[in-house]
Amino acid sequence: MKVHVRLFARFREAAGRDRVELELPEGGTVEAAWTAVVERYPVLSPYRPHTLFAVGNDYVNPEHPLRTGDEVCLFPPVSGGSAGTDLYRLTSDPLSEAAVTAAVANPEAGGLVVFSGVVRNETGGRRVKFLEYEAHAPMAEAKMREIGEAAHARWPGVRTVAMVHRAGRLEIGETSVIIAVSAAHRAAAFEACRYAIDRLKETVPIWKKEYFEDGEVWVGLQSECDHRH
Repeated sequence: MKVHVRLFARFREAAGRDRVELELPEGGTVEAAWTAVVERYPVLSPYRPHTLFAVGNDYVNPEHPLRTGDEVCLFPPVSGGSAGTDLYRLTSDPLSEAAVTAAVANPEAGGLVVFSGVVRNETGGRRVKFLEYEAHAPMAEAKMREIGEAAHARWPGVRTVAMVHRAGRLEIGETSVIIAVSAAHRAAAFEACRYAIDRLKETVPIWKKEYFEDGEVWVGLQSECDHRH
């Protein structure tokens, strides 16, 4: 299958071009595309731990499957330093902690704090089967951006903020949200990260439904929609 790859910033300069056309086997992944690009341009190989991947307009992890005609974007670490370079995303794809961490990497930062929310198998003594998240996507991302901008204002030492949340069905053990903050000093990174997750829970229009062995419930609502057998 044919896949289009775009290179940006230092990747473009290192390879001497901004686009690469690849022929990959059916079922190939983003990682396979990266490997094929590095075979042609070995100078890119050292950047692998810090590379961000996107397909279309969404960040994806390296295991993301590709289809014929997909455009894969390879991003070096963002420059950081202001809310304009922050990352705010709602996605149905599995989350990559490494990618989100790389997004906030900054040479001016002496502290980097990452919070990952994971689906647990029990709530209030009831066995959880899986979760579903529903969201108003444009507003959710806008509200996440507001939270990040507030974090920059409250803690001037904050360099970069990333907030990424899953939508759709999640199984036990999957990551539902990742928040990462880099700052000049660790105290600001810890405080801003805690602030961001607390405000996300309070203000961002994302709703969680828990499915149990004996029923289901929208979290935060008093009434429960049970389907008991």
